[in-house]
Amino acid sequence: QVQLAESGGGLVQPGGSLTLTCAASGSIDSTYDMGWYRQAPGKQRELVVVIRSDGSTNWKASLKGRFTISRDGAKNTVYLQMNSLKPEDTAVYTCGYWAGEGDAYWGQGTQVTVVS
Repeated sequence: QVQLAESGGGLVQPGGSLTLTCAASGSIDSTYDMGWYRQAPGKQRELVVVIRSDGSTNWKASLKGRFTISRDGAKNTVYLQMNSLKPEDTAVYTCGYWAGEGDAYWGQGTQVTVVS
């Protein structure tokens, strides 16, 4: 089992920044992917970004550039830096962990609200 602990959500004004953190613990695989999805009210969950064990990334294209992701392998932690936030970025951001044989884990989600 893998547990994911998310932090860093909150309320921010348009143009502001937030950093989300997701730390994995438990039975960590030797190679795994981690990343973030988000779900806005009334909308389907969508990919934000996934960072693979080799450091490659898969982004929602429109977010690349405003958001950046980094990974600390020693801490099994990923960081999502979100800049120039817009009201449409308001959503619940959920961290995911994926390993071999279909293993997938999700965090509880953290609310990001962008409002004037």
